[in-house]
Amino acid sequence: MKKLLGFDLDGTLTQHRSKLEKTNADFLSALQKKYKVIMVGAGGAERIYHQMNDFPIDIIGNYGMEESRAESGEFRLIRRDKSYPNKEYFIQQIGYLREKYGYTDYKGDTVEFHDSGMVTFPLLGTKADIEDKLRFDPTREKRKVLYPEVVKLFSDYNVYIGGSSSFDFSEKKYNKYYAIKNYCEQNGFQLDEVLFIGDDFGEGGGDSHVRIFGLDFVEITDYKQLTDTLRFLL
Repeated sequence: MKKLLGFDLDGTLTQHRSKLEKTNADFLSALQKKYKVIMVGAGGAERIYHQMNDFPIDIIGNYGMEESRAESGEFRLIRRDKSYPNKEYFIQQIGYLREKYGYTDYKGDTVEFHDSGMVTFPLLGTKADIEDKLRFDPTREKRKVLYPEVVKLFSDYNVYIGGSSSFDFSEKKYNKYYAIKNYCEQNGFQLDEVLFIGDDFGEGGGDSHVRIFGLDFVEITDYKQLTDTLRFLL
C-alpha cells in the first residue's frame, strides 16, 4: 500500500522549464486527497514552486540540498545545505574536456558554480541560445560519448546528464534516492510505502538513483499522458 508519492517535475509533470498546466495540477490535487505527495527535483525548491504556479506542496530541491513547505499560500524554505567544490579543479578539467572533444566554441562562461555548491558544465556555455541548446543533443548521444570520462574525472561527485546540453554535479550524498530516504525518516514513512514518478531513470539520469537503489517507480514517457499513466492510483 503506497502512502507517499514523489514526483519529478521537468519531463514528468511539465515540459522542461515550463509552467505546470491545469490538467496535471488538478490531477495532483486529486492525488493529494489520498496520498502524501511531494516534489523531488534537481532544481532549486523556490524555482520549482514558482514553475508549479505556487502549487501548495512539500518540495525537495537540488537533489536533497533544500527542503520547503507551502504554508498559507506562502513559500517557506526550511532547510538549505551548501557544498564547496574545488573550483580550480573543475575549471581545469572542464578545459581539458573541451579541448579533447572540440567544445571550445561556447557563449558565456565555461562552467557554472551555483550558490548551493552544485556545478554545471554547459557544453555550449552559460549564455547559449535556448534554441541551440534544445537542438544540440535531444537523444543525449553526444553527451553519452563523454560521460564515462566525466564520471572518472569527477569520481567524488554524482554526474548527471542534465538539461539539454550539459552535465550537472552534486556531492555523492545528494541524490533523489537519499533525499526521499531522509524525508521518510523525518516524516514517519517506510520506503516500501513510496512510489516515485519520473522520466529520467537511465544512466546519468536525474532519477537514476531511485532505480539503482531499488525504490518502486513509474516511468513517464510523455508528461501530457501523465493522468492516463497514473489513473490506477486514484
